[in-house]
Amino acid sequence: MGHVSAASALGYTPPDGGWGWVVVFGAFISIGFSYAFPKALTIYFKEIRRHFGVSYSQIAWVSSIMLAVMYAGGPISSVLVNRFGSRPVVITGGIMCGASMVAASFSTTITHLYICVGIVGGLGLSFNLQPSLTIIGKYFQVRRPIANGLAMAGSPVFLCTLAPLNQFLFDRFGWRGGFFILGAMLLNCCVAGSLMRPLSDGGASARKLPANGALKPNGDPGGNEVHDRASERGPQPRSSCMSTISCCMNLSLFRHRGFIIYLIGNMLMFFGFFSPMIFLAPYAKHRGVDEYSAASLLSALALVDMFARPGTGLLANTRWVRPRVQYLFSFAITYNGVCHLLCPLVSGYWGLVAYAVCYGLVYGMVCALLFECLMDLVGPRMFSSAVGLVTILECCPVLLGPPIAGALVDMFGDYSYMFYLCGTVMLTAGLFLFTMNYFNYRRLDRAKRAQEKSTELKERNGHCEVQQSDHVVEEHDQTKVEGDGTLQTKAEKEDSPV
Repeated sequence: MGHVSAASALGYTPPDGGWGWVVVFGAFISIGFSYAFPKALTIYFKEIRRHFGVSYSQIAWVSSIMLAVMYAGGPISSVLVNRFGSRPVVITGGIMCGASMVAASFSTTITHLYICVGIVGGLGLSFNLQPSLTIIGKYFQVRRPIANGLAMAGSPVFLCTLAPLNQFLFDRFGWRGGFFILGAMLLNCCVAGSLMRPLSDGGASARKLPANGALKPNGDPGGNEVHDRASERGPQPRSSCMSTISCCMNLSLFRHRGFIIYLIGNMLMFFGFFSPMIFLAPYAKHRGVDEYSAASLLSALALVDMFARPGTGLLANTRWVRPRVQYLFSFAITYNGVCHLLCPLVSGYWGLVAYAVCYGLVYGMVCALLFECLMDLVGPRMFSSAVGLVTILECCPVLLGPPIAGALVDMFGDYSYMFYLCGTVMLTAGLFLFTMNYFNYRRLDRAKRAQEKSTELKERNGHCEVQQSDHVVEEHDQTKVEGDGTLQTKAEKEDSPV
């Protein structure tokens, strides 16, 4: 029933295959660069820090600004996707990313890196990430968790490749030459965008639903779908700035209980989500690990992450997990926090490898479920607006998390406090989501039972009314028959001879 209502809300039945798998491959490339690129740049941080004479906190702002702008650009990307579609937005993002890295290779101050890599490059990554996630929801419904898991697997695959590649480029060409070559590589996002063919171009790939058979999505109390009321009302005159923003971003999502729970939990989680990844290689070097071995930790993490994402997608698509997929997401975040709390206790290179493997597993689980859980809450029709709202609000913790972690390292000269802080934040976010989703599911079940009882009562009353009407018709027919019989007997008596 959920698949039918989602397809009806979209106005067509998603093909769940065909060219959709080519779109997943394009999203695999775009998402891979979007998530892996800011983390893979940490290989250059030690040399850039020495070159410009800056602190750990200052160099952390490069990745932090890039990730924050990538998230903050979500609303802009959402509006552009709704207006022009995913293909031109992704191609534009690829051009911006390539140009930003080429310009960054000529930087003379750390501020130039903030502008080129952080702002311009981050906005380009935003134009790659959000459209890729949106178009998957348009091509897939039944197999959507699997498609999302495969697309999100691009991040570990690219991180596993870019980490040793960046170390090689740095040793061979220096950080400036490495940035220049990376700029050329990022132009492959334009190729990925060209694969994202709109469904309207696919002809029969999207099966239209008949207008008289379309169902309107109901706004249930906890809401697993929010109806786009603005689209029903049609074009209206410009009344205010807020009405225009609401039309583009659908601010009615802030009345959605499940969406609010998801948003609060994610904002708390992102304060500690990226910092351990950004500081893993510098932490290993601080512990006496050589440069290539430190880079191999990111590759080991990405290798496990590579299999964890599609595996989590398959698990989330099972009939036992999918109705309660929010619980799996909460567990992954909680387990992530436990891994960070245990990291300072390991010793030696192989201890760090064990941490990287466990971290890669739970990191992959979180990333595979991050947007699948959001789409499960709001539905595919409202997903673009929901991603825009979520990303712009999450940019604050994404921006502040790594610099705060770097400030702790500068203050104490030890990475342990950074891992303890991130672990505590992640653990708190996971427990919050688990508890609130438990109560949300209970209220949804209670509302569903009440609706079923109401429907059953209406059907019973309708059945009784039908029976009563049938009984009245039968009595009327019987009375008519008796009346006809009496008239016939009277006529026979009059016609008979005396």
